[in-house]
Amino acid sequence: MRGALLDLRPLRDHRAFRRLWIGTTLSGFGGQFGGFAVVFFVWDRTHDPALVGLLGLVTAVPLITVALVGSAFVDHVDRRRLAAGATWGLLATSLLMAVTAVTASPVGVMLALAAAHSGLSALAYPALRAFVPVLLPAPRLAAGLALNHLSFQLAMLLGPAAAGVVVALAGTPVCFVVDAASFGAALIGIAGLPRVTGSSGGGAGLRAVGAGLLFAVRTRPVAGALLADLCATLLAMPVALFPVVNSEKFGGSPATLGLFLTALGVGGAVASVLSGLSTRAGRPGLVLLACGAVWGAALAFTGLAPTLPAALACLAVAGAADTWAVVARGTVVQSSTPDAFQGRVAALEHVVGVAGPELGNLRAGLLASATSGATALVIGGLTCLVGTALLATLGSPLRRATIQPPTPAAVEAGQAVDL
Repeated sequence: MRGALLDLRPLRDHRAFRRLWIGTTLSGFGGQFGGFAVVFFVWDRTHDPALVGLLGLVTAVPLITVALVGSAFVDHVDRRRLAAGATWGLLATSLLMAVTAVTASPVGVMLALAAAHSGLSALAYPALRAFVPVLLPAPRLAAGLALNHLSFQLAMLLGPAAAGVVVALAGTPVCFVVDAASFGAALIGIAGLPRVTGSSGGGAGLRAVGAGLLFAVRTRPVAGALLADLCATLLAMPVALFPVVNSEKFGGSPATLGLFLTALGVGGAVASVLSGLSTRAGRPGLVLLACGAVWGAALAFTGLAPTLPAALACLAVAGAADTWAVVARGTVVQSSTPDAFQGRVAALEHVVGVAGPELGNLRAGLLASATSGATALVIGGLTCLVGTALLATLGSPLRRATIQPPTPAAVEAGQAVDL
């Protein structure tokens, strides 16, 4: 049973990782306040599911653009300074969102700020993600990624429900202020990182971008892992449907709306506690495919659920599957990528991990406008199941992907940066 539990050794034994984890956990909690407030602001002002879904496009376009531009130099600069500068920008953008909400500015202003926020995150998060294989020795990479996702799940578990209550009692501006303040914690975590510049031998610029993309495409386990994630998010991402389903079936209260994301967080937190079952299995590609199928099925059943408790239970199962899938994807990608490409591949993974859900939300919102929120959930879940089955049939390198045993030099290098 002990082997099934979350491996805490990365936090216990690696001080720099521990400090970064605490900072990103707190900022992730604040980010849930900001994300909830943006969605509720747009829904409250328009009651248009298509516009809520448009948030996906508005945030995905700058994310993809900035991530690709950033990948031209992320492996050639001090990643700590890059992450710190972008985080300061995120803090400022959150404060501007608070001002926008207070002054009841047009929805277009909020959409523009959401786009800027997304672009800045496309610089900060890949740079920080590339630190994980630097701060941890190879045997603890999967455990470190599981801990990172646990912090995300803890934020989802507590953040949306708290944000829903805060919006109901005090309005959206307070949520944006909480989001801005939480970036201060992230900056403290970043300050404890070592100075790291990627070891790429080539020059920065478009050639570096092309080399990173070519590496990801030619490395079949990496390509398969990213495609599996896109299958789950582009075809079945449900978040834009939550306000619609809440309004159609459960009364439309913002406090109830917060429970939808909290249910995902509950499932994810439980899966994170039991992440040893997946991280010690040694077959992350197979875990990724299995979890994609469970994710699709759970979301389809959410659309069919007749009561709120049943819907929340299905979402909890989906959240658990998502947690193991994200950890498995990161393990496949990072264990298959040398340091010279870590920044660029992390940027590409960030594009897939964030732009995919945002575009999936756009698809879901448009489909809900033509049908209903529940119907869109069912269709999305079933298409995800079909897509995952096809990928499992055709993607044998991903199915066979295993965690490569570390070399003594890699372990020594990972331990050398503990502060």
